[in-house]
Amino acid sequence: MKITDLNPKIVWKFFHEVTQVPRPSKKEGQIIAYLEGFAKQYNIALKKDEAGNILMSKPATAGMENRPTVILQSHMDMVCEKNSDKVFNFDTDPIETVIDGEWLHANGTTLGADNGIGVAAELAILASDDIEHGPIECLFTVDEETGLTGAQALKEGFMTGDILLNLDSEDEGEIFIGCAGGKDTKALFTYTPEEAPKEYQYLRITIKGLNGGHSGGEIHKGLGNANKLLVRYLYLLKKNYPFLLCEINGGNLHNAIPREAYAVIGILPRDKENARILLNHFTADIENELKHVDPNVQIIMESTDQPAFCIDNQTATNLLYSLHACPHGVIAMSHDIEGLVETSTNLASVKMKENNTILVGTSQRSSIESSKIAIANTVASTFLLANAKVTHGDGYPGWSPNPNSKILQVAEDSYSKLFGKKAKIMAIHAGLECGLFLEKYPQLDMISFGPTLREVHSPSEKIKIDTVDLWWKHLLEILKSLPAK
Repeated sequence: MKITDLNPKIVWKFFHEVTQVPRPSKKEGQIIAYLEGFAKQYNIALKKDEAGNILMSKPATAGMENRPTVILQSHMDMVCEKNSDKVFNFDTDPIETVIDGEWLHANGTTLGADNGIGVAAELAILASDDIEHGPIECLFTVDEETGLTGAQALKEGFMTGDILLNLDSEDEGEIFIGCAGGKDTKALFTYTPEEAPKEYQYLRITIKGLNGGHSGGEIHKGLGNANKLLVRYLYLLKKNYPFLLCEINGGNLHNAIPREAYAVIGILPRDKENARILLNHFTADIENELKHVDPNVQIIMESTDQPAFCIDNQTATNLLYSLHACPHGVIAMSHDIEGLVETSTNLASVKMKENNTILVGTSQRSSIESSKIAIANTVASTFLLANAKVTHGDGYPGWSPNPNSKILQVAEDSYSKLFGKKAKIMAIHAGLECGLFLEKYPQLDMISFGPTLREVHSPSEKIKIDTVDLWWKHLLEILKSLPAK
């Protein structure tokens, strides 16, 4: 079976087309061109703002002209992650999709269903002539995944609707009415390169095989963090056997739990076997800790060539101790919504950069603004104590739930009518663009919903095929059921 044979066929047709267009965050030129070509092909009105956000408009179908204008919204960029052994260029290569039973995933890369499936649904509605709806505006934003800069750049007056359906959630049967706000914290270490001594033996320690995942939607699962695991071992090693840190790298994106990390160290020949024995004991402990959530974790030590230089001892010590101390994971659970993570932080990346610097990337989330600031300051303090230069991003606001939302009532009623059961009303710990939309359009009445996705922001990302049809039917029922103005 091919992806275009799945139901609903029109949604999967456009999702397949979207997967064939490279669309990394901040490199949306090709997907923008595709959307412009689509609008021309189907004679759809289109406008584009300076940031690259696109708004397509379609008039009401006959007899629905008195319904309120609805904005359908999704983001056009995708997280670009691949397995280390996968040869793939996200700037040029189409995504290779694989149907695997009841799921669809990609071949060794992220799938981009976050949020390509939302884009596909919007295009399906715009291209169809047999769907009942009032006036429609379809908003496609850029760069959601690396800063929500498209939503931040949105100008007043670009849209006209007062109802917004965000199509960027990941659990069919759940309607989201709130989300966390977020903030990034970065720490920059500057080191002095010192010549790597010849009398040392050099080892590469690699952490891999972790599932990774979304640092908002999956932070509560206790998944392994490659950066934290690597530093845990190096801390234990440092307590027993002196070593030189020559290289360290791990993780990539601020909103992904890191799956892989490695370090290159120099150690005295007499300590090499002891370091390996220590690693064996450590690996056994980690396998036991993660057996339920990351059963495929691998921790590998192998000999490597002598590098040209190592990091000076003081900076290496400061870096390792601060990374070990840096919090990661759930900080607090919500007192308002049972089971909702309120505050979290993700130790996302450790990268060696030019000019003898090492950049540590972290991200903080909270549904309470003051708690978001507090955990960002906690992370900052950890690195300030280690003499790093710390900076914070601008961040983005949360979206406060409105239980009296009129569009929420329509969505609830539509779901019950279709499926004979109640939808779950939820808030999400992941960040959505909705909070930023409210800053420019405070009158908006919004919900967010989508089909079931799992392990997003990782090469294991997958979408449950049958939930797309359920979600699509729900979307169409909402559009048909909106009362007149």
